Amino acid sequence: MHGGSPWRSELNPLLTDPFSGTTLIDAVIALTLLEWLALYVCFRVTGKGLAPHHYTLNLVAGLFLMLALRSAVANGAGWGMALLLACAGLAHAADLYRRWKAPAT
Repeated sequence: MHGGSPWRSELNPLLTDPFSGTTLIDAVIALTLLEWLALYVCFRVTGKGLAPHHYTLNLVAGLFLMLALRSAVANGAGWGMALLLACAGLAHAADLYRRWKAPAT
């Protein structure tokens, strides 16, 4: 390692572009999980809002898509991306099936 601080911009590209690589995707994943937690706690505490079963499968499908995107940006293995995309498709199909079977309101 050459002298100087490891936090200098030429050694740490995140200081010059915080949205490079997987950083932005990680932030969106974290915010999505925080949103789910807030909705869940709000429903459990107040009894108001959407019950978790109304949105969890949809959220899981979206999270798998974001993880597949993260894997692609990070040059992950093709089989890993395919597995994540398959999981997203299964979660989406399960959500559609559950909604299709639910009585119309």
